[in-house]
Amino acid sequence: MQNTKLMLTSLPLVGLLALAGCTIPGVYKIDIQQGNVVTQDMIDQLRPGMTRRQVRFVMGSPLITDTFHPDRWDYLYSIKPGGGQRLQERVSLVFDSNDLLVGLAGDFLPGTTREEEIMGRSGDTVIKRAPTEEGEEPAKPGSLLDEIQREVDEAESMPVPTVEPL
Repeated sequence: MQNTKLMLTSLPLVGLLALAGCTIPGVYKIDIQQGNVVTQDMIDQLRPGMTRRQVRFVMGSPLITDTFHPDRWDYLYSIKPGGGQRLQERVSLVFDSNDLLVGLAGDFLPGTTREEEIMGRSGDTVIKRAPTEEGEEPAKPGSLLDEIQREVDEAESMPVPTVEPL
């Protein structure tokens, strides 16, 4: 009798302990982001000779300012999608004794987007006229749509002007 009583009380306890280590499917897990968000556009704005103040304006405050390397700023960003693998990106900026930017190292390359790097393409942008869908007539010559499309096709890309160091 006591054996049965002991078994009946221990069985639910063992079942609860076994379920405590299981994950329930369908439970929402949040994305965990930490650090500074760094984009390719931010990296493209950096130029050698920029002051610390100009770099802070473009990139934001660094996550790590090392006391042993005061001329280096480190920007770290990590994200762990819910239930996924943790991804981490790092960028280090190096300044000279005059507080001017002299170097960049990390996971980003100046002037190259991640898609271009993966696909092996250069940074040249080619603008093509979009093909018309079936049943859709092309714009009539002289119409507003034709003028807009012509202006888009004739537009030339220009480099963004950079601020000279003070």
